[in-house]
This record gives sequence, C-alpha cells and structure tokens, in this order.
Amino acid sequence: MKLDSQRLTALLFMGWMAFAPVAQADDVESYGQTVGRKALNGLANIGTSFLEIPKNIINISNDSNIAFGLAGGGLQGLLNMGGRTIVGISDLILAPLPTQPIVYPLYVWQDFESDTAYGPMFRTCSPSDNPCYK
Repeated sequence: MKLDSQRLTALLFMGWMAFAPVAQADDVESYGQTVGRKALNGLANIGTSFLEIPKNIINISNDSNIAFGLAGGGLQGLLNMGGRTIVGISDLILAPLPTQPIVYPLYVWQDFESDTAYGPMFRTCSPSDNPCYK
C-alpha cells in the first residue's frame, strides 16, 4: 500500500494533535498525557503486583500476629496480586479510553500501610476532576 504525501501529512498531524499538550490550566492533563499515564500505570501494576504478598503479610502481621500475618496476609496478598495484575492488563489494553483508576492506591508502594481497594470500572474523566490520575 502506497501512502501519498497528503495522507501521510494528515496522519502525522492527527498523531501530533492526539499527543500535543493542551493549552489549559497547569493541573489539567491532555488526552495524550492521560493515555500515557494510564499505560505506564498498567505496566507498573503488572510488573510489581507480586509486591502485594509481602505488603499484606507485613500489614496483617502488624495488626495481629506473625502466624496469622503469614497465612492470612499471604492469601490476601495472592488475591490482591491477581487483582492488580488484571487491572494492569485492562489499563494497558484500554489505555486510549480516558477513565479514572480502578485500583487504589495506584501503585503498590504508595500508602504502603493501607489495604488495596478496587473502585468501579469505566468512570470517565471529566474536566472538573482532571487529571484522572492524581
């Protein structure tokens, strides 16, 4: 398939417009920034989901005792690891859809003492709550 110069120019312009920064307030992300952040968040959650296991063992051990921390925290960590991996895959695949995050905290290492929570899927971003990923 041969691309003529007009089609190539139009294609490059559309790609540039999708990722060009929007001239708005400082705290508002452009579409391209939101998509890139969502894709990187997905990759980070896939790659670091295994850290949910020690995180949950430590947190449950601190709340109760080491025996329950190893058993209950290990099981809860495995479940959260699977959940974070699935959310990461969905964020990576659905990166072009500017939705708000599903898993809180966004990364395993953020707010290490809090439990991992999952919110509703496909909440779209509106200009009032941009940036989607805070």
